[in-house]
Amino acid sequence: MVATRLTRKDDSPHSRSCTVAICSPKCYNAHVTQTIAQRELRNDNARVIDAVAAGETFVVTRNGVPVAELRPIPPPRRKFVARADLVALGAAGPHVDLGQFTADLDRIVDQRL
Repeated sequence: MVATRLTRKDDSPHSRSCTVAICSPKCYNAHVTQTIAQRELRNDNARVIDAVAAGETFVVTRNGVPVAELRPIPPPRRKFVARADLVALGAAGPHVDLGQFTADLDRIVDQRL
C-alpha cells in the first residue's frame, strides 16, 4: 500500500501531520490505483466513469489531499441456486447408497432415544 505524508495548513487542533493511504487495500483490487484531481474528475467525468466500470480504481484529490475513492461495485451474490446447477453438483458428488446409509445410522445411533 502506498502512503503519503500530509500536513494541514490551518491552526486547528487537528493540525498535525498524518499518513493517508492513497491506494486501495489489496482485497479490493490488484491494479494500481490512479490519483486524479477533483477538476479532472469534473472535466473528464464520462472517461473516469467508463474506466471505473471497466474495473479501474481512482483516488480523487482536492488541493492534493485525497478525499474520495472511486472503485467498481462488486456484482451481487446470487440469492437462489438454479435447479440445473443443483442437479449438476449432485451428479458430480459421490454416490450414496440409501440402504447402506440407513444401516450405518441404525448401527451408530441409539434408536431408543
